[in-house]
Amino acid sequence: MGKGGMFETELQGLDIQPATEDDLAACAALMSANAAGARVGQEAADLAPYLAAFRRMVAGGATVLHVARLPGMEAGRIAGMFEFTVIDGLSFGGRPRAQVESVHVDPELRGRGIGRAMMRFAEARARECGCVLLQLTSNRERKGAHDFYQALGYQPSHVGYKLML
Repeated sequence: MGKGGMFETELQGLDIQPATEDDLAACAALMSANAAGARVGQEAADLAPYLAAFRRMVAGGATVLHVARLPGMEAGRIAGMFEFTVIDGLSFGGRPRAQVESVHVDPELRGRGIGRAMMRFAEARARECGCVLLQLTSNRERKGAHDFYQALGYQPSHVGYKLML
């Protein structure tokens, strides 16, 4: 499997690709629909900040925003999205780790295996990049998401802290 394309899993035909600027409106809408905790009401209708952030991500090269589409989806709609970042560091013998953030599935399409396929895609990308592990954070309010990640084999091994700036 390359950097994008058809990802054949139990969900046949799901297309996971790096996002383009044309996908940003759908991504912002999906993040807004799925917001929890401090993020509720924080996603903006103004796409300018998303465009600036996306351009920084592309220029930096470490983080790739991916979108997932089902066959026949109308233009401008996505089934899901996630950000994939490779992080270099000294731990684990200097091997990189991967981080997945902003994992979202369209609420109308949940239960079809889209989230599972996106996570398996991210795991494959992490292996291709020589990463020792794939990590993520999840809002403590998202009990269903916690069950989902644990069913995929992810363990709640750390306590996370954030400081809003």
